Formats: sequence, structure tokens, C-alpha cells
Amino acid sequence: MGERQKQLLKLLRSNKPGLSVHELSKGLEITRNAVRQHIASLEAAGLVALGATRPSGGGRPQKLYVLTELANEMSPRQYSWLAQLVVASVRREEGVENMGKRMNEIGANVAQQIRSQYPHLTTHREKVEKLTEVMDQLGYNARNATVSGDEAIIEADNCVFHTMAKKDLEICHLDRGLMETFTDSKVEQHECMARGGSVCRFKLTSNVE
Repeated sequence: MGERQKQLLKLLRSNKPGLSVHELSKGLEITRNAVRQHIASLEAAGLVALGATRPSGGGRPQKLYVLTELANEMSPRQYSWLAQLVVASVRREEGVENMGKRMNEIGANVAQQIRSQYPHLTTHREKVEKLTEVMDQLGYNARNATVSGDEAIIEADNCVFHTMAKKDLEICHLDRGLMETFTDSKVEQHECMARGGSVCRFKLTSNVE
């Protein structure tokens, strides 16, 4: 993405109702034709959309452009920094010896909230497939390696806690708590990126008879 396009998105982010081509032209100090070219590119990428119109004092209503939900999700957020503060707070309150247990409980609580959105899941395969989908949406780049009988393998090559996990492997208990509760499984981690592996690989064995 070019610098002008980033500036255009920033202008729209600070003007939620939307801006016209004329207003964007003034704000960016470029021609209207250049603005239209940038908008066309950003529309094609799904980042900008046509919003409401605005009366223009007797003339044709002005078309306003707004950010899409995708563009809002791309805005910089200090999730990593906040996560580190949360983990540090848990460590102080629980102590190092209880850190893994507490992270597992946090993962389990997250799983319960997410599972409540999918009450129709019944089989182990369905739970594993939905969990893989959810993890992929959360940024893990997860996939089902195998699902056979009561056992399944999930691999993820983009650990969302990678930086923190390299410093404190107890963080990985959050992933296991999430997987165990979501899929009603016993979870074993066979490979870990924080330990030098190429992926994070988990074996899930159903607890349901």
C-alpha cells in the first residue's frame, strides 16, 4: 500500500461519517483524479466503500466514502503489549508455579465463550473442524493435519503468542486449555515453535465415550 493510500485511510478513520472526493483532495493536497484512483484501488481491496450522501447546497448530493470493517480491523492495535501486561499481572498474582494452571483456565474460559456460539456441534470431528476454523480466524494460520477416529492433529504455523512464549513457555497452556475445553479432548503438544519447531502441532484425543 502506498503512502498516499495510508494517509487516505487515516483521514477516513478520523472522520467516521465519511469524506467526499473534494474533502479528501484538500486533506491530502492532491488532485481529485488522483483521489479517485486511490479510492478505486482501495475499493477493489475491500478497504473503502461508498457510504451515505450529503446535501451540497442545491447541487447534486455529495458521495461520501467510508472505511469498511476490514479496514477498521487492520488499524494498529497494541494487542501484544496489552497481552504482556496481562501475563505479567497473572504471574505476580499466581506465582510462577501456578502460571501454567492459570493460563489453562483462561484458555478454557475463552473456549466456553466461543463454543456457546456453536451449540449444534456434537461429534469430535465437528468440534475439531470448527476449532481449526476459529483458530485460523484468530491468526494462528491453523489447519487440520489429520482426523481419524477419536484422534485429531491440528497444526498452526503462526503462533499468536510466539514472542511471549519464547520467554515463558507457560503461555502455551492457554492454547491447550482452549483446545481441551472447545473439543472435549485430551491435548498433547508434539511440536512447538517457541522451542524451535517449524509449527505448533497438537494431538487431540476425544474424552467423550
